[in-house]
Amino acid sequence: MGGDGGEGTSLEFTPTWVVAAVCTVFVGISLALERLLHYAGKKLKKEGRKPLFEALQKVKEELMLLGFISLLLSVCQDRIVKICVTENTMEHFLPCPLKVKQEMIDHPKSEHLPTLRHLLKKKESSVGYCARKNKVPLLSGAALHHLHIFIFILALVHVTFSVLTIVFGGFKIRQWKHWETSIRQENTNTSTVQELTITDVRNHDFIRKRFLGFGKRSALLGWLYSFFKQFYGSVTQPDYVVLRSGFITTHCKGNRIFNFHKYMIRALEDDFRKVVGISWYLWIFVIIFMLLNVNGWHTYFWIAFVPLILLLAVGTKLEHIIIQLAHEVAEKHVAIEGELAVKPSDDHFWFHRPKMVLLFIHFILFQNAFEIAFFFWILVQFGFSSCIMEKLVYIIPRLIIGAFIQVLCSYSTLPLYALVTQMGSSFKKAIFDEHVQVGLITWAQKAKRKRALNVAINDSEHGGGGGSSPRHGGGGGGGGVELEGIRIARDPQQSRNP
Repeated sequence: MGGDGGEGTSLEFTPTWVVAAVCTVFVGISLALERLLHYAGKKLKKEGRKPLFEALQKVKEELMLLGFISLLLSVCQDRIVKICVTENTMEHFLPCPLKVKQEMIDHPKSEHLPTLRHLLKKKESSVGYCARKNKVPLLSGAALHHLHIFIFILALVHVTFSVLTIVFGGFKIRQWKHWETSIRQENTNTSTVQELTITDVRNHDFIRKRFLGFGKRSALLGWLYSFFKQFYGSVTQPDYVVLRSGFITTHCKGNRIFNFHKYMIRALEDDFRKVVGISWYLWIFVIIFMLLNVNGWHTYFWIAFVPLILLLAVGTKLEHIIIQLAHEVAEKHVAIEGELAVKPSDDHFWFHRPKMVLLFIHFILFQNAFEIAFFFWILVQFGFSSCIMEKLVYIIPRLIIGAFIQVLCSYSTLPLYALVTQMGSSFKKAIFDEHVQVGLITWAQKAKRKRALNVAINDSEHGGGGGSSPRHGGGGGGGGVELEGIRIARDPQQSRNP
């Protein structure tokens, strides 16, 4: 009497207490999770941590997307399993060889019973429709169920890994707070007495560690030094002091007690809300990797090296930017008046875009989560001995690489990113408190609209001739707000949604 040819009966002949009990359990779990996210959001909002609150909203969006995928799979399942194709079509691009499937049917073993049951279920369900046409289903109900579980595990692991990365990375960054405190106290004590100090550039700790010494002036050896530096003491106190001084000298001149550490934390939280979500192009990568999961190609083993190589490249680049900043100071000055400071510039970053680093970190975290999620999915769904799991020699390196990426990204790359990305030409809107950000952006938008209105009125008074002068323009697309020569980097999403 089963409607799907499987074991059991339909809902028509299921006891009501069973239906009520199952619904109670699932509704209770769903409501508990919803209330947990709700109270977490209220707490973050009450503490004024808007970036983390928006990151939580991103997690809710992912859960909503998963719910919609689940709904589509459930509604369209009966139609999908009735899409019939010839048997030869289903014999290409298989993750497991055909002989394994035949052996499982001819000689079933206890560890293969779940998979064999699915195969038999598919065979029974196909008898009613596709078998009459001498064809097989394009995708069975069991395969749809497995696909649904994989998408859920992928999103869950990605969000979990992103949260762990920002928690451990933030913990490492907060250890720098005593550096900030000591610098601000020293500047506060000396703010009333302005003494002329001369800094010997070549004897400064930052220059000696980043510029002088064996191999530092060689381009090749400099890159090698940057590569190995990311594994130990990626950021030292001299690095923090000098880069902080360069940021304040460029963007906050005159405010020697500016809380750079607090700004850096706010900027990192603001970036985190972009990392926690799974963007559309990442879903495209999922589809491509699933397409390439062909028996004998060992695709998932080779793919594991992609985030590893990219992470090492990002860490090396960030370390090398610090060396470049040290070179610029050491090559131009022998002694300077006041504190040693570097000159922030977008020219040091890939494609002159500091935000490109965040894009790479997003992909690294997702790709690593994809690897780990795929492993757990196979382990839970098919067992460790499944042919999709491959041999042990391919499994262990993948797990080691995944753990290594998670640790290195949390304790080295993310803190490096939080500090070095501030060395761009523009500062982020996190430099202002939330109410100041809203006031500045609102004022700038009103001023821009008023200026455009004045230009339109002037053009109409002069017969509508000619376009607006470039000096009236404000042009451009939402990359930032220009306030008396100060450029504030803005989120493109907020530029599209004023």
